[in-house]
Amino acid sequence: MPTESAPAIRVRDLEKVFRVFRRRVGLGGAIRDLVHRRYEPLRAVAGVSFEVGEGEMVGLIGPNGAGKSTTLKMLTGILVPSGGEIESAGFVPHRQRVDYVRHIGAVFGQRTQLWWDLAVIESFHLLGKIYGVDEKTLAERIEQLDGILAIGELLHTPVRKLSLGQRMRCDLAASLLHMPRVLFLDEPTIGLDIVAKDGIRSFLRDINREFNTTAIITTHDLRDIEELCERILIIDHGSLLFDGPLDAIKSAHAAETHLVLDLLSPPTGAIDAIGGEGVHWEQQGPLRYRATFDRRAIRPPDLARAALAELDVADLAIPEPSIERIIGRIYRESGARRGGTDG
Repeated sequence: MPTESAPAIRVRDLEKVFRVFRRRVGLGGAIRDLVHRRYEPLRAVAGVSFEVGEGEMVGLIGPNGAGKSTTLKMLTGILVPSGGEIESAGFVPHRQRVDYVRHIGAVFGQRTQLWWDLAVIESFHLLGKIYGVDEKTLAERIEQLDGILAIGELLHTPVRKLSLGQRMRCDLAASLLHMPRVLFLDEPTIGLDIVAKDGIRSFLRDINREFNTTAIITTHDLRDIEELCERILIIDHGSLLFDGPLDAIKSAHAAETHLVLDLLSPPTGAIDAIGGEGVHWEQQGPLRYRATFDRRAIRPPDLARAALAELDVADLAIPEPSIERIIGRIYRESGARRGGTDG
């Protein structure tokens, strides 16, 4: 999806094909494999295109094996594309990797970039030298990151003695010591408890607001996406299924909506008449009623106003559709289309 400003990341027709060894069956097949190995192409990413604007936080989601981690590795310069083009922070990642890495930060789940037996501050100083950050600037940035991440009390602790949540905070700080333009986060909250996850999400929002850092986040925890990203990319079997605002996908794939009312007194008339034929009402308690309707035909605010005009309402809620249910539906639809095509 094009952005209004010059993009921080531009991807065009990106492809990645691996050569995969296919074993033959049985002892005879094993002997033949010793003489002549058989390889087959595996297309992990197939013609993906998108742009990410400066300061945007974008969620990249998909099931296991969808191609999202392969895409992220090509964006960071770890893998060389088989086809297509990438430009990130003004560089072609796999061709200008040494210069490029000075402008990006990356956190890959539970793989730490800190030295296991060193104190956190020593790892920070080593990373500072690698990225060419002078001692004065490094000290200022550590103090700045401490104000956001509260890592001061952890600086002199060996990395191996940190809890997972503490280490993730330090890893995120390490990825920002050189103030990168672009941040790549692969499962940044994996393995963390609810409190730690909320802390990491809050930190990422602060970093984005404070430094206008562009970020691409891959995760299986869709709460990360809902709380951090206004836009998502959905990838499955190497192809891009959706690129757009999170609200748009909710509207397109979750038309069925609910209005829940708690009343102060029982309705005096027929509640089924409120909203017209497109609204189905059901009573869920002595004074609780739920309306089910298609938001493409009836706007939720219009139905809410009609209910408030007719009923003695104590409380009103329009629950948002579950993002897990929506994404699951998209995957099922995608699988059904592939099945129909293959058959």
